[in-house]
Amino acid sequence: MAKILSATNHDIGGLDVKRILPNFEKKMVGPFIFFDHMGPNHFPIGQGLNVRPHPHIGLATLTYLFSGSILHRDSLGNNLEIQPGDVNWMTAGRGIVHSERESFEVRANPHDINGLQCWIALPENMAEIAPSFQQVKKQLLPQLIHEGVMMRLIAGEAYGLSSPIKTYSAMFYIDVVGDQGSVINTPNPLQETALYVIYGQVSIAGAHYHEGDFILFDQHDQHIEFSQDARFILLGGSKFNKVPYLHWNFVAYSKERIEQAKQDWQAQRFAKIPGDDQEFIPL
Repeated sequence: MAKILSATNHDIGGLDVKRILPNFEKKMVGPFIFFDHMGPNHFPIGQGLNVRPHPHIGLATLTYLFSGSILHRDSLGNNLEIQPGDVNWMTAGRGIVHSERESFEVRANPHDINGLQCWIALPENMAEIAPSFQQVKKQLLPQLIHEGVMMRLIAGEAYGLSSPIKTYSAMFYIDVVGDQGSVINTPNPLQETALYVIYGQVSIAGAHYHEGDFILFDQHDQHIEFSQDARFILLGGSKFNKVPYLHWNFVAYSKERIEQAKQDWQAQRFAKIPGDDQEFIPL
């Protein structure tokens, strides 16, 4: 039977964040080891998101916005704004540093931010690959429209579609909007699956779920009914046989690698962000 995983509330760089993964009941869903809902947040003139430079190893970050924009900078030299519907995918591998702030134009006006950020654990044999960055505009993401349901495949493979985002294990991450009365099946009954309701109501095996619910499926849950007009995120993938360690912003398969990353950050041995190297978040 499907069950709800509860969220904890955090303040991250001025954002109100609901964190669902990692969870006491379930550390990972497929490769997803971290799931945050940022917002909805409204900022007056002069205030906003301000996450100073910080490091990552052993994971890929996936940022997907419903509204607002985020200025992404990283130690590879990338400097660009994330817009709603686009996919920001940053592979940390053996180490990367990034910041998440806002442009002058955004900060100078009242504005909102609402979106999701996930961390996808890299498989053990790929945990130390070279860092990289990919941003894909929403127009280039595969879409499927059928019988009152619209789907946008953000990352991975599902329903015969394949995202241009380079992933490192079997997974799916899908934005779904549908009309009341529509029904869809889960992408792959052999993979771990979760659903996060953005608005509306869905039914799974006769139980109703609402806005803000994060539902973990069991292997027998394969049908999703739109009991109201609804939007949700479907995510999951193949189960990891070996669950990595997670400490602060680091994912690794040994405590020694975590300790090395901590020491490297304290000694400032990570690469700097061009144009954003005057601040950092202490360990």
